[in-house]
Order: sequence, then structure tokens, then C-alpha cells
Amino acid sequence: MAYIRELNGITPQVGEDTFLAETAVLVGDVVVGRDCSIWYNAVLRGDVNPIRIGDRVNIQDGAVLHTLYKRSIVEIGNDVSVGHNVNIHGAKVEDFCLIGMGATLLDNVVVGEGAIVGANSLVLAGTQIEPYTVWAGVPAKKVKDLPPEQREMGKKNAAGYLLYKTWYKE
Repeated sequence: MAYIRELNGITPQVGEDTFLAETAVLVGDVVVGRDCSIWYNAVLRGDVNPIRIGDRVNIQDGAVLHTLYKRSIVEIGNDVSVGHNVNIHGAKVEDFCLIGMGATLLDNVVVGEGAIVGANSLVLAGTQIEPYTVWAGVPAKKVKDLPPEQREMGKKNAAGYLLYKTWYKE
């Protein structure tokens, strides 16, 4: 069973039909939507400010979500994939995004709808990523606009995780 810990009188809330891996950790002011999956060794640490996760979101193995004390929050929209070992620190990720494995999003980053952040990218604090663009590198920079035929990539990836979580139902 996942480790869910109340802190300062606030208990994490988890939406209906959400899969929590046995080693996932949710602490404090965390709200997770419906049909999500929080995978092995993912940590959602809402101890110093809120973390809000939409519906049909997958937070993959080893990801860490945290905030800056009273200065930033984590907001994840709907149908988002947060890859393995991603660090999101006080950033906003809008609907249909794909955050590649090992990427880091720093405080007050906004990832626009449908955008893709490449694996191992470092998105510097305050960066505003335009909708339906691809960003990559250290520091991350815009690589290209997503052509219309590729604008469903983020949503399709998130849909795949809806299937994967069903394999783990007891």
C-alpha cells in the first residue's frame, strides 16, 4: 500500500479509480484527480505548499513533485504524462503535455497545453513554454512547433497509462 501521510492537519486526497503503487509517497496538501496512476517510488510532497493533479495523469517511477515554501505550487492539468525520474518543483503543466524522462521543471515554469519537454531537459525558473511546442536541452530551449498531426501525442501517451494501471488492480 502507498505511503499516505497527513501533515499539519492535511491529508492527501486521491480521486476515484486511481492506482497508487505500493512505494508511492503522498504527503500533506496533495490532491490527485480521477483515473490517475502514481507509480513506484514517486514522491508528491505537499508539505510546504499545495500539489494539484488533474484527471487521467500518470506520474511515473521515481518522479518527485515539490514546491517552494509559500511561493510556488505544483499544478498538473488533465491527460498529462510525467516521465520516469522527472523533478517538478513549483511548476504548472497544462493539459495534454508530455514531460520526458529525467526532465526538471523549476519554480514558476508554465508548460503550455500539449507541449513536450524532452528527456533530461532543464527548464529554468520562470520559463513560459508555448502550447504545442517541443523544448529540449540544458537549459531547455524551443526546438520546434508540433505539426497538427502530432498534437495528440501527449494525450495518446496518457491514454496508454490508463491501460497499464488496469494490469495492477487487485
